[in-house]
Amino acid sequence: MAHSAGETVPIDVARRIALTAQGFAEPRPAGRVDVRHLRRMIERLGVLQLDSVNVLCRSHYLPLFARLGPYARTTLDRMCWGADRELFEYFWGHKASLLPLSGYPLQRWRMRAAERQDWSAPMDPALTAPWSVVVGMQRLSVERPGFVDEVLARVTEGGPITAGEASPDDLRRKKSDPDPDPSTGRMWNWQDAKIAIEYLFCTGQVTIAGRRNFERQYDLTERVLPAAVLRGSEPSAEEARRELVRISARALGVATARELCGATGGHFPLPAAITRIVISELVDSGELVPVRVDGVPQQSYLWSEAEDRPIRARALLSPFDTLIWNRDRTHRLFDFFYRIGIYTPAAKRVHGYYVLPFLLGDRLVARVDLKADRRNSALVVPTVTAEPGVPDGEIAEPLAAELELMASWLELDGVQVTAHGEFGRALSRAVSA
Repeated sequence: MAHSAGETVPIDVARRIALTAQGFAEPRPAGRVDVRHLRRMIERLGVLQLDSVNVLCRSHYLPLFARLGPYARTTLDRMCWGADRELFEYFWGHKASLLPLSGYPLQRWRMRAAERQDWSAPMDPALTAPWSVVVGMQRLSVERPGFVDEVLARVTEGGPITAGEASPDDLRRKKSDPDPDPSTGRMWNWQDAKIAIEYLFCTGQVTIAGRRNFERQYDLTERVLPAAVLRGSEPSAEEARRELVRISARALGVATARELCGATGGHFPLPAAITRIVISELVDSGELVPVRVDGVPQQSYLWSEAEDRPIRARALLSPFDTLIWNRDRTHRLFDFFYRIGIYTPAAKRVHGYYVLPFLLGDRLVARVDLKADRRNSALVVPTVTAEPGVPDGEIAEPLAAELELMASWLELDGVQVTAHGEFGRALSRAVSA
């Protein structure tokens, strides 16, 4: 599919391009899904975002299920944290994310900037570490010089260890103490050892060796990642940034600059000045094609090898799926205004707590609040809402089928629809049938 610079792309075409790029144009594998399927899909997506909410299941498992169907989650666990791991954790693959090991060298420029504590460098403003680390390190460098080295020594001696085990003196701030770092946020309760070890994580000196009840365990990077990855050639910062934008463009198909690498919605956030330079270089090389997308006022960029293919997908999407994590893009492409309910007070929630959009064909047709009731071995649907103009009868049966498939994958005995309303009753009948 060839597009010319300056061409206007209809919104339905842009939507299919995005879905094709995200792996929804291919049918799910007919046989057993193995590590090769997972590896190819992760490379295609570029990143799996992590999130601690476990009301349904951990978010990083869901994008692969949405595209490939049932697979052994233990296989992904081994790829993430096993002895022969193929993925690593880092902050700046979107948010806290899992990335293919091939992407490790592409993050080294960030690690080096963090190690220099270049928090205010004009080309890397506050993007070398989370803000809580930046503020915390500014204080620790003055108040507790040498503290980071002491934490590193603890990791060297006892790793893998959690942040709570990394304090060399077990000194902890109490909740009643004045908060020296308001920007770190009390909700995270970041102690000095946590700030120090997260800084070491940003610099690449330590990495995540595993998770205990989903709590990070830190160890020296050379004891965790393969030597071939650590000793491999390191691209320049400019080369790394170009490759990061390439990965994002391939995964998205067509996107604006902010969608490619914006601070809040991009695959690999970059400062605006760097973004402009890299995109200009990729346009000059012919890898990105400047286009207009109907209804999108900003300049969009089409990956030169992007395809527009028919979409016959059926999938429940994690709130942190790469297809929809940029809420503005989701609104433009799908006419679907979406906000997750977990950060909204219960009285103000409209569609539920942990709401997954339901993709049918090339449209998002419903919002499904889901909960895994492990005590009663049921996948519970407290709330379900069809999109305006979408007949309940068209989506009840395919949604019921997808829910039953998910329940089986999560090793739950069945689906329990407790949602009220006409659509809830129609879905309950479809599940019963």
